[in-house]
Amino acid sequence: MEAAYDTVYKRRATLYPGETRDPSLSIPPMSAGSLRPRPLEDILFSQGFGTRRVCAGLVQQGLVMVQGQPCDDPLALFVPEGLAFTVQGQSWQAHEKAYLMLHKPAGTECSRKPSAWPSIYTLLPAPLRQRPVKGGQPGVQAVGRLDQDTTGLLLLSDDGAFLHRMTSPRHHVPKVYEVGTKHPVDARQVERLLAGVVLDDDPKPVRAAACEASGPLSLRLTLTEGKYHQVKRMVAAVGNRVETLHRSRIGALALPEDLGPGQWRWLGAAELTLLSA
Repeated sequence: MEAAYDTVYKRRATLYPGETRDPSLSIPPMSAGSLRPRPLEDILFSQGFGTRRVCAGLVQQGLVMVQGQPCDDPLALFVPEGLAFTVQGQSWQAHEKAYLMLHKPAGTECSRKPSAWPSIYTLLPAPLRQRPVKGGQPGVQAVGRLDQDTTGLLLLSDDGAFLHRMTSPRHHVPKVYEVGTKHPVDARQVERLLAGVVLDDDPKPVRAAACEASGPLSLRLTLTEGKYHQVKRMVAAVGNRVETLHRSRIGALALPEDLGPGQWRWLGAAELTLLSA
C-alpha cells in the first residue's frame, strides 16, 4: 500500500465546472483517519457520489479511474485524503471535510429551497450537495446568509464545528462589506455608525467595528455580528440608503480577485489558518 500513501500529495489536473484553484495552496489539515486506507466504494460514498450500492456499481461498471488508472474493484484500498479520481469522466479529489469559498453573484438565494431566485447550491457540483453528514442534512452548508442582491465572499462547509465557530456571536468574526450608497457619505454618518445606532428590534445600540468612507458614495463597513439586514438597516439609521452591497472579507481571508461571480474554490490550509487567526 506504499503507493497509495503517495496519493495524499497529488492534485487533480482538471477542474470541475465553476471551480478555480490557487496553485500555491496546500491541502487542508488531515486527521489520522483520513490517512488510513479505505475501500474505494466507501471513499466515493463519503464524497457524495451516491449510496454505497450505487458507488460499488459505478466501480464495477468501470466508470471510475484512480490516478488515471481504471479500477473495477470496489474494495480496493486507497488513502482517502487528496485521492485524485474520476467518476464517469468527472474529475474529483477526496477531502475528509469540505471547506469552500464561493463568490456569490447577485440574484441568488442562500437557501436550499429558494422562494424567488436561484439557489447558490445550484452553482456547486452534485457531490458537494450530496455529501453524507452524520446526524445532519446532506451536503455543505453556507456559513450564514447573504441577501439575494448582495454579492461577495461566502464560505461553505460540512464541518459542524467550523460552521458553529464561524457563525457564533461569541467569536466575533469580523466581516468587511463594501457599501454603495444613494446619498453622499459624510463624516457624521461614519461617526454615528462607529458610535452605534439603535435598530427597531433591539434597544441596544449596534456598532460597526470599523467604518470609513471609501468614496463619495461608498462606505467600507466592518461588522462582528450578523443581525437580519444589518448593514442596510444601520445605513438607513444614519439617513442614507444602501444601493449595492458586497462582502469582501471574512476574518483575515479576502475574496480573491481571480474568483469570478458564481465560481467556487476549495479552501487550502493557509486560508483556513487565516480564518482561525
